[in-house]
Amino acid sequence: MTRDHQSLPPIILVTGTDTGVGKTVATAALAAALHSRGRTVAAYKPCQSGNKDGDSDCSEISRLAAPLTAEAGVVLEEPLAPVQAAALDGVELPPLATHAERIRQLAAGHDHVLVEGAGGLLVELDPDGGTLADLGALLGDGAGFAVVARPSLGTLNHTGLTLEALDHRSLAVTGVILGSWPEHPGLAEQGNRAAFSSGAAPLLGALPDAASALPAEAFREQAPLWLENLWLGGLS
Repeated sequence: MTRDHQSLPPIILVTGTDTGVGKTVATAALAAALHSRGRTVAAYKPCQSGNKDGDSDCSEISRLAAPLTAEAGVVLEEPLAPVQAAALDGVELPPLATHAERIRQLAAGHDHVLVEGAGGLLVELDPDGGTLADLGALLGDGAGFAVVARPSLGTLNHTGLTLEALDHRSLAVTGVILGSWPEHPGLAEQGNRAAFSSGAAPLLGALPDAASALPAEAFREQAPLWLENLWLGGLS
């Protein structure tokens, strides 16, 4: 189920077709693009893993895009899926309802809340097997999903499976973002981008491969250009 660009949802859940596809940079780019239209933004990460290695997606989003608020629901030490990392830390993960309540609180004080998942759509976030898809269902009609995908060979299948899972659950899709567009795209990348451009879910844009290496000021200036289709049809 795709969502009309005329009304971007107040809550955008950022998921990926896999880990390492560029969700954090895409979340930062969304924040910067929304800021460029005068929107206030909060970034929320339900489960942050890898703290012992210095991983902090909220810190990276803050560095690149300076959202009004950026916070994690729970911080875990090991760079593993949340359930496994929590078990090693001896931490009990909060239920999805706790995350949903905090996201609603943030939505009450911001125009948009960007919720970055862990890995892909169906990675478990709590002890009961709740996933980002389930969190989206809890949040209801005020939420939509942005799917971050690789541009390379194999992405059509991975992205199609993610979109099918969202459609099966009747969850709104705001659009697809290519998370790491190469400076010199090959035939596969060009063909995949063309396929996404004519797909059922809108292609919101593509982020340069080295986007996170840009100075923050340049990142914020260029992000609205990378995500130019976010405004397709106008945004009131």
